[in-house]
Amino acid sequence: MDLQLNGRTALVTGASRGIGLAVVRALAAEGVRVVGAARNPGPELTAVGAIPVAADLSDPAAAGRLVTETLTELGGLDILVNNVGGGDGGLSGGFLELTDDQWAQVVDLNFLATVRVTRAALPALRTARGAIVNVSSNGARIPHSGPIPYTTAKAALTAFGKALAEEFGPHGVRVNTVSPGPVRTDLWESPTGYGAELAGAMGIPHPDLIANLPGATGMLIDRLVEPDEVAALITYLTSPRAAAITGSDHLIDGGAVKTA
Repeated sequence: MDLQLNGRTALVTGASRGIGLAVVRALAAEGVRVVGAARNPGPELTAVGAIPVAADLSDPAAAGRLVTETLTELGGLDILVNNVGGGDGGLSGGFLELTDDQWAQVVDLNFLATVRVTRAALPALRTARGAIVNVSSNGARIPHSGPIPYTTAKAALTAFGKALAEEFGPHGVRVNTVSPGPVRTDLWESPTGYGAELAGAMGIPHPDLIANLPGATGMLIDRLVEPDEVAALITYLTSPRAAAITGSDHLIDGGAVKTA
């Protein structure tokens, strides 16, 4: 299917690996000119045809600089994919063990960074009658499934997308949310990531946790979701083929969430 994206422009945050890199790859394959933003952009971004831009979005001033550089590079902006997130390491303890600083860091990275980038990009997106996709988590719907600051921040992000769609729909801007379940990324697979930390807290080998994760989370498939699968959904939602879809939260979690 031709997604009618050839020649369009996009900014993808959190683009250096995992879901973000897969989104950059998928958009570029459709003929989109892409700026891939990351704290430390690697050669992988250039290899898939993106323009790499270094941006540490934990710095509140970085969002404006990033959008300005994106508009300079691309001459306009049709698509924004807010994928930046994470920061869930060191959060395997319970609620009473978490400090204000930990809450602030996680909420800032998983929610407020997207607020700031979106605010900076919206004038250009409104001119282009463009599309925004925010990457949340199915943990927003099942908040007991991960560290409480992380799932709370993702719930805020999901609500943000719906409110933004309502306000800017009349201006031609579509806003959707994609909420993955466990995805085969460093968050779960890295020996220094959240998955390894959780396995240690549970007293089980890390590979066993990964192998048992689909069943333990109620997934109806016997594997983790692949980044390319999430990227395919995001790419479709940014396209004119999805022109009637806005204000929606799209689960891609192998059936883990059972509610409607």
